[in-house]
Amino acid sequence: MSTECVQKERKFGHRARLAPTPAQARLMDDQAHAARTMWNCLHDWWTMLPKDKRSLSAADAAIRRARKEIDWLGALPAQAAQAVLKAYFQAWKNCWGGRADPPHFKARPRTVMSVDIPQGRDLNITRVHRRWGMVNIPRIGRIRFRWTKDLPVGKRASSENRITGARLVKDALGWHIAFRVQTLEAAPEPHQGPEVGIDAGVNLPLALSDGNHRDHGRPPRLPDGTADRDKWLNPREKARLLGLERRAARRKQHRKRGEKTSRRLRHTYHQIKQLRAKATRRAVDWQHKTTTSIARRYGTIVVEKLNIKNMVKSARGTPEEPGQNVAQKAGLNRSISQEAWGRTVTMLTYKTARQGGALHKVPAPGTSLRCSACGITTPGSREGQATFVCKNPDCGWSGNADWNAARNVLHLYRMGHALVPVAGRAAVRRPRGVKPATAR
Repeated sequence: MSTECVQKERKFGHRARLAPTPAQARLMDDQAHAARTMWNCLHDWWTMLPKDKRSLSAADAAIRRARKEIDWLGALPAQAAQAVLKAYFQAWKNCWGGRADPPHFKARPRTVMSVDIPQGRDLNITRVHRRWGMVNIPRIGRIRFRWTKDLPVGKRASSENRITGARLVKDALGWHIAFRVQTLEAAPEPHQGPEVGIDAGVNLPLALSDGNHRDHGRPPRLPDGTADRDKWLNPREKARLLGLERRAARRKQHRKRGEKTSRRLRHTYHQIKQLRAKATRRAVDWQHKTTTSIARRYGTIVVEKLNIKNMVKSARGTPEEPGQNVAQKAGLNRSISQEAWGRTVTMLTYKTARQGGALHKVPAPGTSLRCSACGITTPGSREGQATFVCKNPDCGWSGNADWNAARNVLHLYRMGHALVPVAGRAAVRRPRGVKPATAR
């Protein structure tokens, strides 16, 4: 008796580092500036026209005319210009649908330089080495890129497994290319792994209810008690970063108000951005590896529904009612932002789905203050950020505070307090026959 394997379409992205020559890097810079300028011109044209004269065809004609009249706008390929138009109209659709803010002017210092390549057939990808591949960029030529993942190219490419397009993105570490990949793969079978509750913390990044915690091996605070904002850098890189920041401060104090930033100061800022980008890359790499191992091991993952935006608000208060412990709260906010809890949950969501598992969210209030052994919330049980000692005379359980919260998170799910999004909000789903309970 044969069983049919269910196939499903999967779309994902893969980012690789490019190795362009200096001449090719300048050409990509010109295309990125042209794409940003075209967006700004399109935005001004759209906002100045009356509503009855706005249309996609009129915008397309305006872009074609601008590319003919302005020479340096012609550096952008025609298909990339059409991608700018499509992205701008999609931004307005997201605004009208209530999913995003209206599109705005893209300033040069605060905009990520990027160019879209909508047609996958223009890339002509080939693998020339175990670690390197070659990709064709329109109006630039062949460029090497780092081969870190098998891509559906050559004989492996088909109508179901192919690269549909790409996007060039520049950050402080240089130019990268993000491929858009479409594949057809077998639907995963239900994961038979155990259940686990996860609590995201500052001292312990990911505390698991079964005690198999995940730590990145870097202390969140310095010996003097302040938050370590550069924990992903080694001591030599930290010393270099401190020297660059002091150099930038000295050069900045000699600049008059309204004066243009000097070339030396811009170069110092660029070196600082490189070190910051390197630290971010290491943090994301740790998150990817950690979430992948968790998704492969556990079939059901339970996390808290956190409102991180409210958690990182400043404690300064108002002039009439100033806040307390402002510096300590600012350090805690920096530590929370560095851990990037929202990005961790996003990774766990799609990775558990690929492995056949499921991710659930439970209400967050009370999980860190309630004892996981007796289920009673006693004032004073939470001693600092790392220790929990139950003050209930009949219990007296003690342990790591994040581990205690992770056990409470899993218990809430088992008692039927999982949240299900309904019409843009979260509703509580309880299994039939299970009554709500707050204590063991």
